[in-house]
Amino acid sequence: MKVGVISDTHLNEPHSEFKRWVEVYLRDVEKILHAGDFVEMSVAEYLSSQKELIAVFGNMDPPEIRKAYPRKRIIEIGGFKIGLIHGGGSPFGIESRVREEFDEVDAIVYGHSHTPAHHQVKNIYFFNPGSPTRSFIHRPTLGILHLGKGIEGEIIEI
Repeated sequence: MKVGVISDTHLNEPHSEFKRWVEVYLRDVEKILHAGDFVEMSVAEYLSSQKELIAVFGNMDPPEIRKAYPRKRIIEIGGFKIGLIHGGGSPFGIESRVREEFDEVDAIVYGHSHTPAHHQVKNIYFFNPGSPTRSFIHRPTLGILHLGKGIEGEIIEI
């Protein structure tokens, strides 16, 4: 199973270039996870019109989004428990902080740092898709989680 992963879109509206990226890179996914910082509800509405959207709010999201989505959640997909959270504070040590938010999960999907990451630490797979619109150091990115016998993440440079 393929699951699209986006975070930190920071868009006032889903512009045509963003829509093209979603249509091209996420066309084969079954669901989309968004790890917060939509900034505008129209972005969430667009994504949910394309695929099933599972999301959390981020630190830059307005009250409308905070009412619609939780701060963190655990979802079960493809036989795996995945913790979904935006994260906060300094990008340094963010994985330790998000790890403390979840008890027993197979993976943690997070955002906030705009820095893509995908690696295993002990028995937990950490995945950050970066940002498709506001990357500071890296090229714009989004991600795919491949769920099969295990969890494997893929970072896609746009």
